[in-house]
Amino acid sequence: MNDKQHTVKAPVTVRGIGLHTGAEATMTFCPAPVGHGYKFQRVDLPGEPIVDADVDNVVDLSRGTTIEQNGARVNTVEHTLAALVGLQLDNVLIKLSGPEPPIMDGSSYEFIKALHTVGFEEQNALRNYYVIPDTIRYVDNARGVELAALPLSDYRLTVMVDYNSPVLGSQHATLTDINQFEAEIASSRTFCFLHELEYLYKSNLIKGGDLSNAIVVVDRAVGEDELDELAAMLGKPKVSVKKEGILNNVDLRHKNEPARHKLLDIVGDLALVGRPLKGQILAARPGHAANVAFAKRIKKKMLEDRTSAVPVYDPSREPVMDINRIMQVLPHRYPFLLLDKVIHLDSQMVTAVKNITMNEPFFQGHFPGNPVMPGVLQIEAMAQTGGILVMNTVPDPENYWQYFLGIENARFRKKVLPGDTVVFHCVLTAPIKRGIAKMKGQAFVNGKVVCDAEMSAAIVRKDNV
Repeated sequence: MNDKQHTVKAPVTVRGIGLHTGAEATMTFCPAPVGHGYKFQRVDLPGEPIVDADVDNVVDLSRGTTIEQNGARVNTVEHTLAALVGLQLDNVLIKLSGPEPPIMDGSSYEFIKALHTVGFEEQNALRNYYVIPDTIRYVDNARGVELAALPLSDYRLTVMVDYNSPVLGSQHATLTDINQFEAEIASSRTFCFLHELEYLYKSNLIKGGDLSNAIVVVDRAVGEDELDELAAMLGKPKVSVKKEGILNNVDLRHKNEPARHKLLDIVGDLALVGRPLKGQILAARPGHAANVAFAKRIKKKMLEDRTSAVPVYDPSREPVMDINRIMQVLPHRYPFLLLDKVIHLDSQMVTAVKNITMNEPFFQGHFPGNPVMPGVLQIEAMAQTGGILVMNTVPDPENYWQYFLGIENARFRKKVLPGDTVVFHCVLTAPIKRGIAKMKGQAFVNGKVVCDAEMSAAIVRKDNV
């Protein structure tokens, strides 16, 4: 799996009709900055409102996943999001000229094909993985549905489906490496059963459905009269049934294409958690409603862990910012620059590292016979870490000063000694307003908190000082 965040090198556009709305639309994948994530923009609406691809924005699950925000709605987002996850893209703005992404061939393949034409750009930030810490489970006994996420250092998915159908029977699909998504999963098309087809049309759904972008499974005997009615409904001169039970002689791309498409849907729906995942996903009889309920449980656990988990420091991983990049953002210099590298940075939190050696200048006087890092310098290092976070919110940090405004509830819990590696972690506790940032900071040594505090800081343009 990639460690660095990625976006697209240039905008790329696809065109077509939406599966359920039948509305024509163009959809353009655009480059986006570090930490942007996936966002849709309804460019056909006044003000061109943005809709975050977030599970909390899900408003409808009628045969697809629909999100809404800022008065704008986007239908059937799962195939689009699955393509982005499958390509391990992190930051993309998706400009959409209608209410629904084009259905294309009913899979994610055409999106992936288009994205490859412009290529991908590595960004100077590590991917913000959420590593499943322990089992997270969703069960719907009434529907026989169960989904579980288990700890794993990779992203793997297994899906099992059983429709009590003589045509499909029991199927399963597995993805053991997200790098296999493009070749093994992306081309699997959406499907429905014949008995669902008429209901979907009467429910004003699948207006853009066509035998070229969806598989219709015929799981019962069908007479010529009914086939003629189906042909009229679908706007076709004639439809027929293949002996395998697929309408209109459509050839399956995989024997277990329906199960693979269910896996594709899960990949897309779990993108709404907002971070790339590391874990083993097991799903029995999944659907969009269960996927979204499951995603909400994962996000809830993720947010709980965000404020309580000990940051993981792996010295072998390339940092987000080395000392040279830090000095481009912070004005501090020796002997007052107290950070060595930044190992995580996003819009809400930052993690930095300081290696304490006996050569620190403050050990000359604090205390020569019993060297202990001064508590005020621990707070200063924490404030510098928070300064990195605050400066990350402005487009031109070199034009700003940052000032430490206040500190509350500071506690020093353990001594910091030569040889220690201190991991500083700061999280915003409120949105930044009028240049004022409020955050909670913690410092860890060997996984134990050595100090913590609540801090506030201001960012001021240099030409206003």
